[in-house]
Amino acid sequence: MPTKTSFTIPLTAEQQDRLIKVLSTGNYRPRETPYTKISVTGPDCNIALYTSGKCVVQGQGAEDWVTFTLEPEVLLEAKLGYETVHTPEMFQPHLGVDESGKGDFFGPLVIAAAYVDDKIVPKFQEMNVRDSKTITSDKKAEEMAEAIMDVLDGRFALVTIGPRAYNRLYAKMRSVNRMLAWGHARAIEDLLEKVPHTKRAVSDQFGPTQQIERALMKKGREIKLEQRPRAESDPAVAAASILARAGFLRALRDMRKRFEIEIPKGASAKVRETAQTIITKAGPTVLLDIAKCHFKTADDVLTAVGQSRTALGPEGAATSQAKADWKSIRKKQAEKK
Repeated sequence: MPTKTSFTIPLTAEQQDRLIKVLSTGNYRPRETPYTKISVTGPDCNIALYTSGKCVVQGQGAEDWVTFTLEPEVLLEAKLGYETVHTPEMFQPHLGVDESGKGDFFGPLVIAAAYVDDKIVPKFQEMNVRDSKTITSDKKAEEMAEAIMDVLDGRFALVTIGPRAYNRLYAKMRSVNRMLAWGHARAIEDLLEKVPHTKRAVSDQFGPTQQIERALMKKGREIKLEQRPRAESDPAVAAASILARAGFLRALRDMRKRFEIEIPKGASAKVRETAQTIITKAGPTVLLDIAKCHFKTADDVLTAVGQSRTALGPEGAATSQAKADWKSIRKKQAEKK
C-alpha cells in the first residue's frame, strides 16, 4: 500500500495541550498558517493544529511522524493501521453526505452523497481521500473527484441548487439550515435508489437531526441518520465533500465562461468587485441567477452601483423579507429562553 502523505486527526483539549508541548520543543520550525493554534515544519512534514481542534500532518514523512510521535506522545494509543479495530463502523456499508458553496456568494449550493463499504474504504485510504477543505488546489480536488467517481461506479448522488432555485427556496424556507436539510435528504433519497439496502447515513452537524429526518421520504425514513461534528473524518463524508466541491467548481467555471471574468469564491472585497462588474454589464437582476441574494454582499453590491433591493423585483424582495422574518423568529426564540 502506498505511503500516506496527509492525515487529519481531531484532538481532545488534553491531546491538543500535549501536541503544543511536543511542537514547542525539539527540531520544529514555526510557520505561518491561518486559523491555527500552532503550525510548524518538522522532519519531512508540516504539522498544524487548527483552532477547530484538528491536527493536520502533511508531507512525505507524515506517516512516520504520526506513527512514532503523534500516537505515542499525544494520542497515547496506536491507531494508524488499526482502523478496523478502533472504528469498525467506518468499513461497514453506509452513506456519507456533505455540501459545498454554503459560504460563497457566487454559484450554487451543491450537496453530494457517497456510498462506502469494506471494499471501497481501503481504496479511498490508498487515494488519501480526505476532507475537501484540506485540499488547497482546485485542480487536485477535481482530479480526486474523478478518481472517486471511478471507484464508486455510479454509487453517488449530486443535488445542485442553482442560485435562482436557491433564492426561491430561501424565500420559502427562511433558513439556510432548512435548505441544507432538504438538500441532504434529497441526496440520501437519490443514492438509496442505487444502494437500497444501506441502513446508515452520516453527515456533518449543522442543525437538529430532526430537520433532515423530517425532509426524508419513504426510503430515507428507514435509514439510521448520524449527524456529528467533524464528520469529514468518515471516508464516505470525505468522499462526498470532494464530489460536492468539484460540482461547485464546475459551476463557477461555467459562470466564468458566460461572463468572461474570473469568479472568485467566498464573500470578499474581490467578490463584491466582480459582482459590480457583472451588474454593470448585465443589469442588477442578474444577481438572482448568479448569487445567493440573502447575503449582505448583495446589499453592498447594489448600493455600490446606485441600486437597492427593489431593483431585483419581487423575487429579490421575497428573499430579503424572508431573511428579516427569520431574524425576528430567532430573536423571539432567544427571548423565550
